[in-house]
Amino acid sequence: MPEMTTSSATPVFTDTWVPDSARAITLVLHGGAQHGTDPLDGRSLSWRRGRALARHVAAAVAADDVGVLLLRYRVRGWNAGHGSVPSPVADARWALDEIARTHDLPVAVLGHSMGARTGVAVADHPSVRGVVALAPWLPPDDPVAPLAGKMLRAAHGRLDRITSARATSAYVARAAEVADAEFTDMGAVGHYLLRRIPLWNAYAAAGVREVLG
Repeated sequence: MPEMTTSSATPVFTDTWVPDSARAITLVLHGGAQHGTDPLDGRSLSWRRGRALARHVAAAVAADDVGVLLLRYRVRGWNAGHGSVPSPVADARWALDEIARTHDLPVAVLGHSMGARTGVAVADHPSVRGVVALAPWLPPDDPVAPLAGKMLRAAHGRLDRITSARATSAYVARAAEVADAEFTDMGAVGHYLLRRIPLWNAYAAAGVREVLG
């Protein structure tokens, strides 16, 4: 796929790998920031990390007839509680509706950091079978209800100073009351998926396969 280098007033699928024989879809959600209304383009480091992840996973699950789509949000921030300011949750819901409209297939959501938090928030969409969360941002007051009856596979490194492995473990414990939820300790790694990259990629692909059966 050609790289998208211009900003967009709407969320967009910047990269797609969907075989004609696809039986399921993986929606990849990249990270971001707590606040921010700057539009995103192809220079975004968070999007670039998501793109690298999506490429690896697409190659790994192609033989399973699983397609992969990478979403780029309108703006970089979570922006909760800021009225009409765009948020990744609204963008992800748009993406899931588009996938349902064009493919009508079950979906696994694969998210990193804010993308994982976004994935959990939209897990109640009828197409979603579960969420694979890498170094997720999951504050203690975030609800687990969207995951009811779904799957959650969450992985976190102990050296993460951006988001909290302890908070992720606690969230997974709460989610286990309503969902099939498991936490994996990735060891002495940080937030940005830059160390032990093959292990992160393998975890992501295995999680997607598990969620989609």
